[in-house]
Amino acid sequence: MKRLLLGLALAGLLLPAAATAGGFATVQLSSLPAGTDAGGTWTPTMTILQHGVTPLDGLQPAVRITDQNGEITTFAATRTGKTGTYVADVRFPSAGTWRYEIWDGFSQTHTYSPVTIGDGGDSFPTVPVTAGLLAAIALAGALLVSLRRRRPGTRPALG
Repeated sequence: MKRLLLGLALAGLLLPAAATAGGFATVQLSSLPAGTDAGGTWTPTMTILQHGVTPLDGLQPAVRITDQNGEITTFAATRTGKTGTYVADVRFPSAGTWRYEIWDGFSQTHTYSPVTIGDGGDSFPTVPVTAGLLAAIALAGALLVSLRRRRPGTRPALG
């Protein structure tokens, strides 16, 4: 009788764990928000796969972004027409460090490393280009000075 009770108790503990097993999804992103400027739009395409294999349709996934003050903005994703694939238009309203996560609409929220959103300023590499130009001018100057200091050698007579 003790064994029967012990077996039933053990089964009672294992059944809830078995009921929740296998209920997870993965999210594959087409792009990351790095390189997006403030006010610009990041448009990730998300492929949501149950167990990392089977595309899941009929979900309502969302992208959530959080600024440095903890303010959260949510962007709903919509179906693309391809099974298990969704797209969202995410707008970062200001420059700075942002956290972002994706609710897969099925089982969990997927979190990602924080990203720095630029201020939309000039992205031309001014410092390296200026340094390269100055180095080229200095080299040309040194070459000119060395050529001017060169002593004329004896020249063979013509004729």
